[in-house]
Amino acid sequence: MDACTLGDLLDVVGGPALRLHTAPAGQAVPVTEAVLYDGQAPLPRLPGALLLAVGVRAAQAGPLVRAAAEAGLTGVVVRGPDGPVGEAEAHGVALLSVAEDAAWHQVHLLLASAIGARPATASDTGLGDLFALADAIAAGVGGATAIEDPRQRILAYSTVPGQPVDEDRRQGILGLQVPASAENTEQYRRLFAADRPVRLPALTGSDLPRLAMPVRAGGETLGSVWVIDGGALAPDAEDTLVQGAATAALLLLRARAARELARHRGSDLLRRLLEGTTDAPTAAQRLGVTGPARVAAFVLDSAASVPDAERTALRLLDVVRLQCEARYGRHACVLVDGVVYAVLPAPGERHKSLAEDIVGRAGQALRVPVRAALGEVVPDAAGLADSRADADLVLRVLDTDLPVATVDEVRPRVTLLRLAEVMGERRELSAGAWRRVLAYDAENGTEYARTLVCWFDAGCDMAGAAKLLAVHPNTCRYRLKQLQQHAGVDLDDPDERLVLWLQLRALAGLSPATA
Repeated sequence: MDACTLGDLLDVVGGPALRLHTAPAGQAVPVTEAVLYDGQAPLPRLPGALLLAVGVRAAQAGPLVRAAAEAGLTGVVVRGPDGPVGEAEAHGVALLSVAEDAAWHQVHLLLASAIGARPATASDTGLGDLFALADAIAAGVGGATAIEDPRQRILAYSTVPGQPVDEDRRQGILGLQVPASAENTEQYRRLFAADRPVRLPALTGSDLPRLAMPVRAGGETLGSVWVIDGGALAPDAEDTLVQGAATAALLLLRARAARELARHRGSDLLRRLLEGTTDAPTAAQRLGVTGPARVAAFVLDSAASVPDAERTALRLLDVVRLQCEARYGRHACVLVDGVVYAVLPAPGERHKSLAEDIVGRAGQALRVPVRAALGEVVPDAAGLADSRADADLVLRVLDTDLPVATVDEVRPRVTLLRLAEVMGERRELSAGAWRRVLAYDAENGTEYARTLVCWFDAGCDMAGAAKLLAVHPNTCRYRLKQLQQHAGVDLDDPDERLVLWLQLRALAGLSPATA
């Protein structure tokens, strides 16, 4: 299991909460723990630790930085932006800062939880620690205990034998969700308005009363702890519950930090896999991508007015991830340059219906039209970069009438798109009679290019071309004869006809519908 690095820590809690000013040794240095500075005690030798400069003004933290370097610490965290950057760089110590009004105990709790976090796996969610804590609280308080998240989902529960339980607890544990009722809602309202343990009466005659405590960190409600009062709670039950809630806050923050760290690392790895810049088998193993798969790309409609496009794109990522996880379980999704990419495992028969469902749901939730493109199904992860390239091409040919498509459904369009790009980059491929045709039309007000395209698309049938042009076949015949005379085009040469058609369709962007 990898140790936490300074870069990992910044990925999880960086931004407004924690700002990096300098890292002379780089961001790959390990961070082992966060310690509070005690001016009355010698600075301990703790290689890899971050020292929180409690009681030291940022501008006066130079001596502390030097002492931290001598003790082998990774860095120093000051409060406020005016820390001793020069001293930190001179002594090879990272310098970070938190806001002026940040409480040091909250900063310590946040950093400790993030440093202790590790990338979560399907079997490592931090719930084991919560179950152990629930047992410890139950033993100390004297009643069966449950730990919940803010949505009243049961995350862990105690298994201490001999403690009384009621039907409400049994139903909650069976469904891992507290049964909904108006009475329950009122109890939660009272609980989350309190900052100390709350004693709550039984909801029905067959239930038992509860002792409950909200779980908070830095003003954020993370959940709650509930203890059944079977009439034998310990005299210091409330104090024990307060301590238990504080530990629960640390564990919940740590689990969340682990999930965020895993998500960040997974997103970065998937991005590199889709770019073709990492070892595909290794990346696939770490991401859980096995066997045939394809890349689906989702993007906000560029024609729509989106006040905060970046935030809306992040919300689109959440919608895509949620729907994919509901269908396939743990899933690989990433946001790159405004496009959300998801790897969909084969078989691919239902991929388009999933994409259509996501487009519909996202459009309703975000109030912005969304489009989706699906690349080719490839045999393994090594081909996902190609499938992503397919999806990117499909996105470019989608429109209001066709918001979702697979690459096979729009193969002619994307082929012409790529041909246009290749031909436009090469002088010898973009030269030829098509330019003379367009120039003649521009100078003389004729419609020879339009006539040519319609004739080609009608299979060189004069009647079919006339129908597309809504003119008499003789008019069409006359135009083609004049075209050969004035633009020097040989329509009897099948090769020239083919090149003309490609150039007019790909380079000039003409078609029977647009010509």
